[in-house]
Amino acid sequence: MTRVEAHYVVDLTHALVPGEVPACHGHPCYSASPSLSLARGDLANVHTLTLGTHTGTHIDAPYHFFADGASVDNLDLSLLASVPAVVADLRARGAHERIGWDDLVEAAEEIKRSGARVVLLCTGWSRRWNKPDYSKHPFLDVDAARRLLDLGVKVLGLDMMSPDKVTEDEERADVHRVVLGSGGIIVENLTNLETLVERRWARVMVSLMPLNLAGCDGSPVRAVAWEHEA
Repeated sequence: MTRVEAHYVVDLTHALVPGEVPACHGHPCYSASPSLSLARGDLANVHTLTLGTHTGTHIDAPYHFFADGASVDNLDLSLLASVPAVVADLRARGAHERIGWDDLVEAAEEIKRSGARVVLLCTGWSRRWNKPDYSKHPFLDVDAARRLLDLGVKVLGLDMMSPDKVTEDEERADVHRVVLGSGGIIVENLTNLETLVERRWARVMVSLMPLNLAGCDGSPVRAVAWEHEA
């Protein structure tokens, strides 16, 4: 029998811990409480969850911003299941700094070479998860977003709460509207993208699978990455 070596898998998903999950204004806060408990003499352990479609590491479907856009249960899963991805190292960008096309030139060349339809923006901002300045992340220039789409990118992933600029006074949605309006998909609040950069894998593979939530605008995901072995 041939022995198959296990992949080294990088978890790109933030753990959901009650009281430790950032939420945008108006979004439900995450909670998990036992409904049944072995300790109380019940047959099994069962939890009740409270969460939103944009809790933690999650997907935005086009329906998030467009009434006629695809809901999360109608997304093309071939874009999300075991697919190649290009990782852009943007860790030099600081709070509320714009990510322009010049920052993406190297990634763009790799997209052209590989034909990847998933691009992951590694800003290192996941280290600020659940900290007061988490929303002060860098943001993607809307023209740069359009140029990524022109290259055939269909899925934009990032280790921030939004590709758009978020301030205390305003939360913009220009990049959301450009990407989702084209039928694309956004994956927010990823983590451990630095690991993918530092490992210098020749070909990064990812799975970014949502729940099959009928008619919904998004879904939490379990996002993972590994190196493709020829």
